Amino acid sequence: MRERRQIDRKYLAVYSRVFDRVTAKVLGYLADLSQNGTMLISDDPLPEGEYYKLRFDLPDPPLFSVDHLDMDARVAWCRPDVDPAFYNIGFEFKEVNEEEASIIVDMVEAYQFNFYHPEKGSSSDADVDQS
Repeated sequence: MRERRQIDRKYLAVYSRVFDRVTAKVLGYLADLSQNGTMLISDDPLPEGEYYKLRFDLPDPPLFSVDHLDMDARVAWCRPDVDPAFYNIGFEFKEVNEEEASIIVDMVEAYQFNFYHPEKGSSSDADVDQS
């Protein structure tokens, strides 16, 4: 399938809990992040198209001016993980203001994995086709 992502995604080395702000339930753990959206690893599937009020625990509060990040997002897709006990859930952020974008950039820079892509010959952003 054709890649629709316009901003490169980063995979985080630190897994932060992500909560539903309405129910206070842990939805999953942050596995992937960009300024447009996120991917969680979860025990339970979520219905595509549903909107959630997400709360991200920031992994190392001294690096940030806040200890969490609140974002509204839509479930763009939900698929079984390679481990059948889990699900990968892609969220698209509804809106990202400048402060939130700055925190996301800082999180990605502080906690990203570097992936080696043999076809590119170097470490670079992971390309994931989730469309």
